[in-house]
Amino acid sequence: MPTPRSHWQFGRIYAPDEAWLATASAEPILDPDLPIVDPHHHLWVREDHRYLLDELLADLNTGHNIVATVFLECRSMYRADGPSEMRPVGETEFVAGIGAMSDSGGYGNARVAAGIVGYADLTLGERVEPVLRAHLRAGGGRFRGVRHSAGWDASPGIGNSRPDMRAGLYAREDFRAGLRQLTALGLAFDAWLYHPQLGDVVDLARAFPDTTIVMGHVGGVLGYGPYAGKWDEVRPAWRNSMRELASCPNVVVKLGGMVNRGAAYDFHGAATAPSSEAMAAVWRPYIETCIEAFGARRCMFESNFPVDKMAVGYAALWNAFKRIVAGASSDEKAALFAGTAKRAYRLEW
Repeated sequence: MPTPRSHWQFGRIYAPDEAWLATASAEPILDPDLPIVDPHHHLWVREDHRYLLDELLADLNTGHNIVATVFLECRSMYRADGPSEMRPVGETEFVAGIGAMSDSGGYGNARVAAGIVGYADLTLGERVEPVLRAHLRAGGGRFRGVRHSAGWDASPGIGNSRPDMRAGLYAREDFRAGLRQLTALGLAFDAWLYHPQLGDVVDLARAFPDTTIVMGHVGGVLGYGPYAGKWDEVRPAWRNSMRELASCPNVVVKLGGMVNRGAAYDFHGAATAPSSEAMAAVWRPYIETCIEAFGARRCMFESNFPVDKMAVGYAALWNAFKRIVAGASSDEKAALFAGTAKRAYRLEW
């Protein structure tokens, strides 16, 4: 039975409340012809929630011009047996099949899973190479990189990336040996951790200047647990770290994914789902800071669906992004909504 929305906690993932999302007022699609690559969504079947091709298409077909998507690893459909390090290849096999379905033309115009970012344990060091090559074979030309999350905080209420996570993953020599294998194969690295750890990504980017590093979710800003109500402390610290990260030319940043960790909008108790204006007001300070620091050609908007669907519908989410950059040039919008993602993930369609 789904957990009542009033009992939801920040930092945890719940099945979206479709009835509550339906309470949002209808709003016209802004700039409906603008091509969009959604560079960050998941596909999964969980105990209380299914989000597969049909559910994704229902969101993609709400009015915006989604031309392609990139799937991000979420520990879905791993192989049931075989060597443990090879089991995540099952996720790439599964998503490649979804992508092939989309390529048939029978599921709309969007190229679903034009890119796949999977998981491989980079702490395997040199031994990760056969895992990466297995992903490349399974991806059928779609496999574009690896996300190895490193989110860690001393507070048990935050929720770390894995139960056994410790601080300093990206500094470990075994991890970096694995990253060298990833780089040698021309693959991108998706970084994900929390804003107090952003210095770890800066150090990594400087040590690996030839690696394309995609920083997820505006740098993992936290706003709940011990960080709740401390925006005057959190925002300047996060801003300074993001500006330092922007000094690394091999890093691009995803703009989105702030619903669950950022906790700037308490959607748990809201009577109705928010409008795009409401979400634009919440997200604007973070998105504008990133664009100012990185420039449009190193920023890409993301949906982070279905995680962010806990707080906002797909149409309103992209409308919110469009509102925030309404004054940008056509070239800047082309980069923010599609061009950066296409270049960073080497997408073709």
